[in-house]
Amino acid sequence: MKKFLSLIIAVILTLSLVACGNDTTKNEQTPPSSEEQGSESQQDAVELEDKLVIYSTHPEDMLEFLAEEFEKETGVTVEFINLRGELADRVRAEKENPQSDIMYGGASSLFIDLNKEGLFEKYIPTWDKDIDPMYKDSEGYWYGTIQTPVMIFYNNEMLSEEEAPKDWYDLSKPEFKDNIVTRNTLSSSIRATYASLLYQFDKEGKIDDGWEFMKEMESNIKNYYGSGSLQFQAVGRKEAAISYAVLSSIIDNIEENDMPLTIVDAESGSPVITDAIAVIKGAKHPKAAEAFVEFAGSPEIQAKLANDFNRLPTHPEAIKNGKQWMKESNYKVMDVDWSVVSEKEAEWLQKWDTDIKDGNKEVNE
Repeated sequence: MKKFLSLIIAVILTLSLVACGNDTTKNEQTPPSSEEQGSESQQDAVELEDKLVIYSTHPEDMLEFLAEEFEKETGVTVEFINLRGELADRVRAEKENPQSDIMYGGASSLFIDLNKEGLFEKYIPTWDKDIDPMYKDSEGYWYGTIQTPVMIFYNNEMLSEEEAPKDWYDLSKPEFKDNIVTRNTLSSSIRATYASLLYQFDKEGKIDDGWEFMKEMESNIKNYYGSGSLQFQAVGRKEAAISYAVLSSIIDNIEENDMPLTIVDAESGSPVITDAIAVIKGAKHPKAAEAFVEFAGSPEIQAKLANDFNRLPTHPEAIKNGKQWMKESNYKVMDVDWSVVSEKEAEWLQKWDTDIKDGNKEVNE
């Protein structure tokens, strides 16, 4: 991968030489476009701070890889803190005195919500123009770097295709009693999934029917797990046949752990979470933070995460250079207005946790 900073320095030197032979005054110059703003920010990033702090929900092996690559690229030392279910609360609590420079990971609905609270700094990277609008904030406050479908799957040694659920709504059927296991709602993907399911009823003005569905589905859930590895182990040892998780994790367990799993392309579609990144407002290392956004969303790094960590990119060039299953992914996408979900998710999930979920099913080890 070409070194970003070497390119930036070369660009600056070239521009300087051009400027020496140009009599045009500053007032006569054309204002920079939004795309050029990202390039100018990169130029500023030549003089980066020596440290960067990242709050994240991503696995530590992936964060360690990114930290090492970014340090090689820039010389900046990266400190990452994995917060998972506590990420949003931590960023909010530190609003007046941020201790992190980057928020990396979590559903777009969460980023939409936090952006409304003025917690992010605008930054437009050079690859902005290549990203589908559905994967980014229209004003440049956050960007999706990973697209994360959440899909139903089942142990095909326990259920045949005919017996298995065909859609999310099937999970409330009596025949699946005690035959479902899943993550608890500390998982941001599970929170986004439940909010997406409730949104299907809310948009039709039938939220009470949605809660009835959630109650019936919950009665079929045998256990909730505090980690994805425990969740998949439970399906693998045939504690229950059915679960739902992010697509990359399902494929990881099929390919690496040889688990007998079949993925369901749900009839009503699967929620597709945009896993995002943003610069935190008031960051103590703002130039290094902008450089990391440029780095993390680049097609080169997205392709590395695709091939080495099975993460489905948002950048189309990275998809072309990713794994074969990514190029062939054509699952149905559930209709979700994430701006609405961002407004209602906290209220809905509180009701789920207090009124619907059976806490006696919680298993953390």
